[in-house]
Amino acid sequence: MDTPSAAQLLGNPDYPAISYGGYRDVSRSVQPTIEELKEDMRILHAMGIRILRTYNVQLPHASNVVKAIAALKEEDESFEMYVMLGAWIDCKGAWTDSPDHSVEDALSNEAEILRAVSLTQKFPDIIKVIAVGNEAMVHWAASYFVGPEVILGWVNYLQGLKRQGKLPQDLWVTSSDNFASWGGGGSEYHNDDLVALVDAVDYVSMHTYPFHDTHYNPSFWRNDSLVAKGAVERAMERAVDYSKDQYQRVVRYVHAIDPEKAVHIGETGWASVSDGFYGPEGSRAADEYKQALFYQGMRDWTQSEGISCFYFEAFDEPWKSAVNPTDSENHFGLFTVKGEAKFALWPLVDSGVFVGLSRDGMPIEKTYSGERELLDRHVLLPVQ
Repeated sequence: MDTPSAAQLLGNPDYPAISYGGYRDVSRSVQPTIEELKEDMRILHAMGIRILRTYNVQLPHASNVVKAIAALKEEDESFEMYVMLGAWIDCKGAWTDSPDHSVEDALSNEAEILRAVSLTQKFPDIIKVIAVGNEAMVHWAASYFVGPEVILGWVNYLQGLKRQGKLPQDLWVTSSDNFASWGGGGSEYHNDDLVALVDAVDYVSMHTYPFHDTHYNPSFWRNDSLVAKGAVERAMERAVDYSKDQYQRVVRYVHAIDPEKAVHIGETGWASVSDGFYGPEGSRAADEYKQALFYQGMRDWTQSEGISCFYFEAFDEPWKSAVNPTDSENHFGLFTVKGEAKFALWPLVDSGVFVGLSRDGMPIEKTYSGERELLDRHVLLPVQ
């Protein structure tokens, strides 16, 4: 049976997207099993998700995700899920005390790209997009970023394989990066290599995180009296508007180069817990109510405008900040590690879409035991 192309999937409201890790432990050395991944796929499929985004092919995770989807399709021909496969890109000396951002880690990057090619060749009915690098060009990724010329080289390599018939013609190739890296920020990112990269990719995948900017650029966040009724709701409306503005800035830059180039959102999200910059002594951004408002606002906007949004993320992942369980990085999921549905998904629990499904033996139930009063105790007004 023919499967949809990337062009048919991306921007199609019938194919909602999400970023997926699925790690249950504090270390990625403990890989999710195929059965655990199948469990997660069933949960995400039940909530309507049809496209997943993964991040690297260095570890078994991404290939196992694809194998889990293939197994589910064998078991049930109505099961439908596709993958945006990430290939990780590093500079020379990445993750050391002296990264060299002027040069790529050529051997490691080549091996990663070849793994992505091999997996795509084996599962062309599932893998519909290859993303070269994740936030690999943005300068605050100080441990590993590279210049756009590096990403351009690998994008051109993959496009060449398509022309040679070694990859599917309808596969789309992109790079998933911060809005500034795609021309929506300062002029330090604007150069001929970025222009060439915009021309080379099949579409632009940009990231937008107003959550982080409640601390780093909070002008949109602190506009209400602390006692004003509806202050939280207005703050979250401004957060969605903030993402819309970043998206439009990227669109303006990209369309000045290629007016037909599609721009989709490769990542955006909102954490539900923080003991740091985004918690009670910081911007007070992190809680399940605000997360739910942001999730729904972003879904409503992108679905209505034909923009794919790979919402970050499906499940909480405790490895992200293993030494600090209440770090915000561990809590971007719409589900907890135990499979509890956070407030954004309570309506789906009520409607029964998760009946009979479980994660690690735990049924899909609401956080806070479904007690809205308990949840509301953690909802704080934005700090002025």
